[in-house]
Amino acid sequence: MKRQTMILVSVLVLSILLAGCGGGTTAVAPTTKPADTAAPATVEATAPAGEITAVAGVPAICADDGACAVIKPGVTVKIGMGAPMTGDNAAFGQDISQAAKIAVEDAGTFAGFSFELLAEDDGGSAEGGAAVANKFVADPTVVAIAGHIFSGATLAAMPIYEAASIPMMSPSATNPPLTAQGSKVFNRCVFTDAAQGKFAATYLFQNLKITKLAIVHDGQAYGQGLAQVVSDEFTALGGEVVAFEAVTPGESDYSAVLADIASKSPQALYFGGYTAEGVVIVNQMKQSGLDGVTFFGDDGTFGQDFLDRTGANGEGAYSTSLIPPASDARAIFDAAYLEAYGQPAGKLSPYTWTAYDSAAVLIQVIKSVAILSDDGNLYIPRAALVAAVRAVKDYQGLSGTITCDAVGECSASGPVFNIVKDGKWVEAPK
Repeated sequence: MKRQTMILVSVLVLSILLAGCGGGTTAVAPTTKPADTAAPATVEATAPAGEITAVAGVPAICADDGACAVIKPGVTVKIGMGAPMTGDNAAFGQDISQAAKIAVEDAGTFAGFSFELLAEDDGGSAEGGAAVANKFVADPTVVAIAGHIFSGATLAAMPIYEAASIPMMSPSATNPPLTAQGSKVFNRCVFTDAAQGKFAATYLFQNLKITKLAIVHDGQAYGQGLAQVVSDEFTALGGEVVAFEAVTPGESDYSAVLADIASKSPQALYFGGYTAEGVVIVNQMKQSGLDGVTFFGDDGTFGQDFLDRTGANGEGAYSTSLIPPASDARAIFDAAYLEAYGQPAGKLSPYTWTAYDSAAVLIQVIKSVAILSDDGNLYIPRAALVAAVRAVKDYQGLSGTITCDAVGECSASGPVFNIVKDGKWVEAPK
């Protein structure tokens, strides 16, 4: 199916960061309407005169083997993404990759070179994350990673990208220790579980007046880490954690664990993990003796998939999202996403807007360090790109103003709590 595409290309060129410092960047309001296929559009556009200067031969910064990605004419500049594209958590990968594709289209071309998103299925697992990372680093035209998506996969992939000097900007990997690894390449534009867990514990204790809380997690880096934060914070507030239990991901029956929890009479059950396991828990709470107990999920359980699979059992459940403040840019993006994919932004996952930002900011920074040579090739200095991403400041994204600190925390916004009412997610009372 053909489409007409309008692109607003705004190339704000930063100086090449040989010393590792950078200026502000500004997001381009999304105006494209991506096709129904996975292939990104090739949009002809020309950067403003004087912003692209060709150099003679191979740039000096690229003299050492592997120091630069060399993109030949007719070859795309590739942004990688590792995400669960199949299985129970595929809604996350589908949503995040779709939003990032719109960002790629909005980026237009640079010096005649177009951009492409490569979304690979890592299953959300550590093993899958490492496998996808190894695949990406073997491709010399992959210059940055808009991900990975799940924290466990991200942790496994990080050292592989570190060795290859390929920067990451995750829209959704929230596990706090990820930025405590000393990595130069890992960054994220999403709040951490330290913030999410503290806000959740406070909301449960102060807003919902919960004093006895059961906590369940999936044993993975994201879910268990978040559950521990909630436990610590809830206890510090004066609440009692009556159970702290793990379930095995992928199983279809957690009734034994839930029945044991029910014997301890909690007022609410907090779950750290993803939709697949959260759905099983919600659907088995009533029969396990937890009828009337409030289910409080995390950002990993937010989305339409949860609603579809819990039905009436999900009524009254809580979850976390990252819905950004209203803006003209967000309104344009939301309309483009709806027209392209037939469903509202934020329906499949809470990361739609940070997914757009993760790809858009990477492309903006790539443009700032790329060097066009008179041999026709585009050279992208890898070390300078890594430093430039870490130095992003005052980038106006859909999710807010993105500024990265010394360890790669670039979040522009905090969590928003939601509740299921009449089969729909709505913002919970503050």
